[in-house]
Amino acid sequence: MSLFGRSLADGDRLDVAGAVVRLKVHSRARRVSLRLDRTKREIVATAPSARRLPEAAAFARDRAEWIVERLAELPQSQSIAPGMTIDLFGRPCRLEAAAKAAHFHPAVGDEPARISARGEGATFANAVIRTIKREALRVFTERTAFHCAALGAKLPSVSVMDARARWGSCRPGLPGKPAAIRYSWRLALSPFEVADYVAAHECAHLLELNHGPRFWAHVKTLVGDEKPHRAWLRAEGARLHAFGR
Repeated sequence: MSLFGRSLADGDRLDVAGAVVRLKVHSRARRVSLRLDRTKREIVATAPSARRLPEAAAFARDRAEWIVERLAELPQSQSIAPGMTIDLFGRPCRLEAAAKAAHFHPAVGDEPARISARGEGATFANAVIRTIKREALRVFTERTAFHCAALGAKLPSVSVMDARARWGSCRPGLPGKPAAIRYSWRLALSPFEVADYVAAHECAHLLELNHGPRFWAHVKTLVGDEKPHRAWLRAEGARLHAFGR
């Protein structure tokens, strides 16, 4: 029996000082530790084995003040309302109230792009998000085709998702099942170069199902040095996930 009154298992979530703490078993871990998962907005308490999960849970309880401080540093949820301007693939896009169904209006001259949508509150916000998803799918379909052509790879199916654990995923083609790539629609809120890096990353997986030297060579051929883009996602990813929450 653990200090929390029950047996603990990998993946359990605990409440510590009002914060979510997720327990994780990692066989390569050398000690019990805590870290902040900025994307999921939760604390991860890692133990080298399931037997030491109670120790990890107790450690989290003892570090309650640290946990509260780290979570307080995360970006606040960003609501969606008419009149605000967001960045869409690195360019300003104004959100406007309208009497008609949601629509994306490309930039014209000195006027920025616009998303117009009807309704208020959650109705307006959901319509804006649906429009961003459509624009994200359009851009990622184009960039996937571009990178696949450069690599000589067959074009996979492309879709968007709202996963918190990853920015993209690639399923290689199998007999009777074509390859598929999925992208987080929230990448539409990042600079174009960052989103394009993720597209190149996933397309490179069509040729290399690993992160070895040949894989990174493909990525560098497509977008050059990937390190600044990866650093941007580490620094700003939590802000993207706070949008519309």
